[in-house]
Amino acid sequence: MHHLLRNKTTLFLILSLLGNFYASGQFSFHDKPIHRESLDNKPYYFGISLGYVNATLHPSKSTYFLASDSILVAEPIASPGYSVRLLAVARLTNRFEARFNPGLILGITRQVNYTLGSRESFENTAEIQSVQSNIATFPISILFRSDRIRNFRVYMVGGVTYNYDLASNATARNADELLKLNRNDFAAEVGLGFSFYLPFVTVSPEIKFSNGLTNVHALDADLKYSNVLDKLNGRMLFFTLNLTE
Repeated sequence: MHHLLRNKTTLFLILSLLGNFYASGQFSFHDKPIHRESLDNKPYYFGISLGYVNATLHPSKSTYFLASDSILVAEPIASPGYSVRLLAVARLTNRFEARFNPGLILGITRQVNYTLGSRESFENTAEIQSVQSNIATFPISILFRSDRIRNFRVYMVGGVTYNYDLASNATARNADELLKLNRNDFAAEVGLGFSFYLPFVTVSPEIKFSNGLTNVHALDADLKYSNVLDKLNGRMLFFTLNLTE
């Protein structure tokens, strides 16, 4: 979790510095042309999104965990991945836009680090349970936009998403120790972005945090790595580059 928050803070600072630098440059060079000013009145526009993802699981321990004498620690490990999405945006008012941003989140390995041993012994061992995830995601968001400063704009984004794990192992059998995850998940998302209007394209770097609302843990009381956990909620940090017409 500390690793996830540190990445989030770093990316936020980078975006803030980039935005401040660009905005200062716009004020300093008033003779620069305003690119594609007619875009502000378009009812809709399209694009693509390419992004880096940092994913983890937020666990809630079961009552069995306190009674267990073989598993001492069960903590998630953050995993990198990447996303490729389509982008469709509809203008609602001068300030608000609606956005649909479906696509794929690929390359994620959801991991939980277990410490095995005895509470009376100092001879403990570590074991990592890994579950591959390739997710089809369908986010619907509302954007709140600032005034346009020549070729620059700041926006905030919030919404909900439905995630479907194409690589779910919830129905796997004959797995003596496997940690299982369900296919379906709903999440709430919030983020911040900056739009840079270039002559032929709008580039919008964005940072966004997604917090799972549903329990993705497919509990199996017969599996030792599963029965010490009650709930698992997915959490993801996105650093995305949106390219629009």
